[in-house]
Amino acid sequence: MSTIEFNDRVAVITGAGGGLGKTYAVELAKRGAKVVVNDLGGSTDGVGGSSSMADQCVKEIEEAGGTAVANYDSVATPEGGESIIQTALDNFGRVDIVINNAGILRDKSFTKLEPADLEIILDVHLKGAFFVSQPAFRAMKEQNYGRFVFTASASGVWGNFGQANYAAAKTGLLGLSNVLSIEGAKKNIKSNVITPAASTRLTKELMGPLADRLSPEHVTPLVVYLSSEACEETHCIYDVGGGHYARIFVGLAPGWTKKGEPASAEEIAANWQQIHEPGEFIVPMRSTDAMKAMMAALAD
Repeated sequence: MSTIEFNDRVAVITGAGGGLGKTYAVELAKRGAKVVVNDLGGSTDGVGGSSSMADQCVKEIEEAGGTAVANYDSVATPEGGESIIQTALDNFGRVDIVINNAGILRDKSFTKLEPADLEIILDVHLKGAFFVSQPAFRAMKEQNYGRFVFTASASGVWGNFGQANYAAAKTGLLGLSNVLSIEGAKKNIKSNVITPAASTRLTKELMGPLADRLSPEHVTPLVVYLSSEACEETHCIYDVGGGHYARIFVGLAPGWTKKGEPASAEEIAANWQQIHEPGEFIVPMRSTDAMKAMMAALAD
C-alpha cells in the first residue's frame, strides 16, 4: 500500500476553521501540503465574522510542523472567491486542490422560508463554490493539474424535511462538479462530490444519539484520497459517514419508446411500468451519453 503524500501541493479549503474543514486542513498539512485555511468565522446561520477560527487552525498546523496561511474572505462574492485563490498564489505560487466546504444552515419548513433564507444559502453553498472554483480552475488549467472536492448533502440527493433551500443549493453543486470534470479532463483536473454525515457545529443538534458515531475524522480519509494525485476518478459522488464509504450515481433506465407521432397520455399510462422501472440502466458520464441512448432507442 503506497503512502499518499502532498509534497509541493497547495490546498485551498473553505470553512476550514472548524468541523470537517479543519480535519481536512490538518491532515493534508501533515502529509506535506501547504494549506490556505479560509474561514469567515461567522455563526452557523451566516451572521458576523471573526479571524479566530482560521487563526487557531493555522496555529495548530504550524505547531505540528506544517505550513498554512489564514484567509478570512467570504466565499459568497466574486471578489471574495478571487481573494481566497489569490492568497494561495501570492503565498505559494500555485493552487492544486480546492475543497469547497464552507456552509451555513437556515432550516425552515417550505411554507415558512423567507426569500432571504434562500438567497443566503445559495450565496454561500452554490455561488460560493462557483466563485472560489472559477479562479482556481484557471490556475489549474495553466499548470495541467487540479483536484476539486465539492461538499453536497444527502438532503440534496434524497431530500429532507425543512431543508428546501439547503437541498436546492447542494444539488446545484452536483451539476457544477460534473461540468468541471468534463471541462478539466484534458488538463488532468478531477472533480468529485461528497455527501458527508458528520457531527459538527452545524449538525450536532440535529443528529441526536448518532452524533457520537459520526466524527468528522471518518470523512477525512475519503477527502484526502479524492484530493490526491492517486485519485483518477472524476465526475462521481460519494456518500460517507461513520466509517462507511459508497458511491452514489444517477442512472438512466431503458424506458419505453414510441416512434413517429407523439404518445398519448393513455399510452404513457399503459406503458408506465416499462417507463418507470430501472431495468438494465446505464450511468451517463455526460449529457451526450444520455442523448446517445435516446437516439439509439429512436433508431430504425
